[in-house]
Amino acid sequence: MNCYLGIDFGTSGARGIVINEQKHIIDTRQINFSTIAPDKLTQTWQDTLFDLITQIPINIRKNLKAIAINGTSSTVLLADAAGKLITEPILYNDSRGKEVLEEIKTIAPDNHLVISASSSLAKLWWWQTQSYFDQARFLLHQADWLASLLHGRLGISDYHNALKLGYDVEHLCYPDWLNNLPFSNLYPQVLAPGVSIGAVTTFNCRHLELPLDCIVKTGTTDSIAAFLASGASQPGEAVTSLGSTLVLKLLSRTKVNATEFGIYSHRLGQLWLTGGASNTGGAVLKHFFTDKQLQQLSAKINPKTVSPLQYYPLLKPGDRFPHNDPNLLPQLEPRPHEPEKFLHGLLEGMSRIEALGYQKLQDLGSDQLTCVYTAGGGAKNTLWSQIRQRYLKVSVKLSTNTEAAYGSALLAADQSLLSKN
Repeated sequence: MNCYLGIDFGTSGARGIVINEQKHIIDTRQINFSTIAPDKLTQTWQDTLFDLITQIPINIRKNLKAIAINGTSSTVLLADAAGKLITEPILYNDSRGKEVLEEIKTIAPDNHLVISASSSLAKLWWWQTQSYFDQARFLLHQADWLASLLHGRLGISDYHNALKLGYDVEHLCYPDWLNNLPFSNLYPQVLAPGVSIGAVTTFNCRHLELPLDCIVKTGTTDSIAAFLASGASQPGEAVTSLGSTLVLKLLSRTKVNATEFGIYSHRLGQLWLTGGASNTGGAVLKHFFTDKQLQQLSAKINPKTVSPLQYYPLLKPGDRFPHNDPNLLPQLEPRPHEPEKFLHGLLEGMSRIEALGYQKLQDLGSDQLTCVYTAGGGAKNTLWSQIRQRYLKVSVKLSTNTEAAYGSALLAADQSLLSKN
């Protein structure tokens, strides 16, 4: 029985899902991160990757044929020629790149998505000003690095992760303006998602008890993996990922890019996944409430009642979409005494941001929104779904599978998956 493993690395943990040839789930594993010190991130990720695989029952592991990993978009690392990391990663929501945006504007085309404080290119550009940068030989996205720990090859990425570096996904190449930069030697080789990179190393096969013919495939980003898992397949269908952040993806026949609103488009076969990611989302909720409190307080809220609170829920200044403003201030006041009213205001604020995001996409030429599938941890909150439907004015459905790890497992099983759209 051939099996395929998809692994999803998020901000609060990692999940692995194994499927069979019929694409049915046969095993699920999850490891949550406790609070991680900034200098322990990559060690935690590495330990989690190997622990997750070894937790899979041995009879399943010995039949694994392929593995694909997704990671958070625009989380990047630097490695030296031997593959040793020379600094801790810069995470997806880190906006230190705002210091170099004016320089990037001088070389990037107008309205390009790399002109963003959180783009991979902005982070790389910032890195070049640091004293240790001359040791760097490889720029790696989170999914690239994790996969390399299994297959042993450095400098290989996929065109979903490479989009925010400036890779041209329409012509499948690095554009001249990007190749002319002094650090272009650090860019990864870019392949389509779901393409075989190579076999798991012999050492890892022995250590993890995997078959010697188990291969590692190029991965994708967390939000695209969630889209692949959702069941959405027609133009006008969208997926909202309610994880630590709020990520919108609308399947469209038209490519839409608008840096001023934090909007960009991923290639998906012959169609485009257009959308953006806001820093609002589950991380805000978990900052104020436990999972148990969220469940108890949600039961006290009437989804048909509109909260008078006009929140823009962020934990710190700065958002990416639908307002691309690194200095945008959180709006969390006034705070009512009753915790359920505060939660109601947060959920309404996030729902307004989601609706504004989809409206922006349509105003700029995407296909008209017809329905929204929901993925991520927030998909379990039926109250939130009811509030969102009130704002979106289209059907809000639970994704066929809500886990991004399932989307990566599909990618591991079927490299032609993207070409079917």
